[in-house]
Amino acid sequence: MSLSESPSSLASRLSALAQRLGLSGRVAKLVFERARHLRLPFRVLPEPATTVWWQAGPPLHRLVDLPRDALSGPVQEDKAAARAILMGIVERETLHLDDFDLRRIDGLCSPPPSLDSTLATFEEVAACPLGRSVRIISYKDFLKTISQAMPRFLAAEAVELRQASWYGERFFWAGEQHGEAFACAIAYARLRGLEVTLPAELTRYRLSASGLAELRQRYHMLAMPVQAWSEPAFMSLLLDHGLPYARLSLLRYPDAPEFLLLPKDSPAANALGEGLRLAGAPDMISYLEALQQRTDS
Repeated sequence: MSLSESPSSLASRLSALAQRLGLSGRVAKLVFERARHLRLPFRVLPEPATTVWWQAGPPLHRLVDLPRDALSGPVQEDKAAARAILMGIVERETLHLDDFDLRRIDGLCSPPPSLDSTLATFEEVAACPLGRSVRIISYKDFLKTISQAMPRFLAAEAVELRQASWYGERFFWAGEQHGEAFACAIAYARLRGLEVTLPAELTRYRLSASGLAELRQRYHMLAMPVQAWSEPAFMSLLLDHGLPYARLSLLRYPDAPEFLLLPKDSPAANALGEGLRLAGAPDMISYLEALQQRTDS
């Protein structure tokens, strides 16, 4: 709104927006007007960081096998419908590779020492205090260290790997323990030019353009701060009119937002979604679409 725009002009614009959004019903209009005036501590969703830790990024791979009880909300049918759409956002495929050079691996699925870690390469892991406790000064030390992470390494057992389109072309080792030992061994192999090949089982995750298109067509998916669920003005909007909705807790960092899914085929739920967007609620669908476009370009 410009400083010179009159209240009547603003009212006309909002009325036109309401008509375009199908908010002609009294309840929908009321919900829309109240929602757009909400003041909540919305925060921009963080971009995936360049880090060796798989778990430091958005856990979108969980959507493929989303448990039935992953969503909360008052109506089972609403939760089931939202879950079915969410499970189509990410596609998964598994490949077998006969000869994979382990030096190409540059990420870890094991738990990071802290989720705010900014270590971006195995060489940085080897140089940090965590990595300096792993001493590799000979090939014998290398075998001992990598066998600590992969007990069946000398038996040439296949290495398990992950890739995700939101992480680009990076390969992540799927082991859940001794990540620092594995990182230091691979950094040593790269430094010494050691060729280390094994068969590999690679699981790839990719954001689906068609899945995202269906999600956008049918739902609002908004990132709501934790404070929203104890805010009377917001909760009365959500509950007083019996709106269909579902909640998804996906992110794992402190004070992470929870995602609110509102079906667009309900005029009142659609009105709430549009109002929350005007109030500043981050649009998770736009966030995912940006990730998908960036990785497919």
